[in-house]
Amino acid sequence: MDLFKLPRTLGDYEEKTVVASVGRFGPYIRHDSKFVSIPKDIDPLEISLDEAIRLIEDKRLQEKNRIIQTFAEEPELEISNGRYGPYIAYKGSNYKIPKTKDPKALTLEEALELVNSQEQKTTKKSSSAKTAKTTTKKTAAKKGTK
Repeated sequence: MDLFKLPRTLGDYEEKTVVASVGRFGPYIRHDSKFVSIPKDIDPLEISLDEAIRLIEDKRLQEKNRIIQTFAEEPELEISNGRYGPYIAYKGSNYKIPKTKDPKALTLEEALELVNSQEQKTTKKSSSAKTAKTTTKKTAAKKGTK
């Protein structure tokens, strides 16, 4: 029955309303059309405006620190921090950065080299998989004709 008390308006921050609620993916704070997850140890029915502001600021800082590096010469290439560590985002795909490389020190040429080497690996894997499929079909057809 307590869920009927949500959404709950906590107050205003930066002249925008701060609301606590529970949604499809769990409890959250809504502020300025942005959503911030509420940790499991904090009850959305008891969260204060100060706690919500701290969560909003933490989320902004996290988003700000997400992008490590961009290149003016190649606007589609971006080096970012992700859930599993730093990676290269290029033309809608993501590429690993080896742990031996410093993502902050990567040059555009080095980043493109990493992208190209990983693309070549994936094309080799997919072509060898296609070859394996056609080889097994041919051998199976030959065995059936005896």
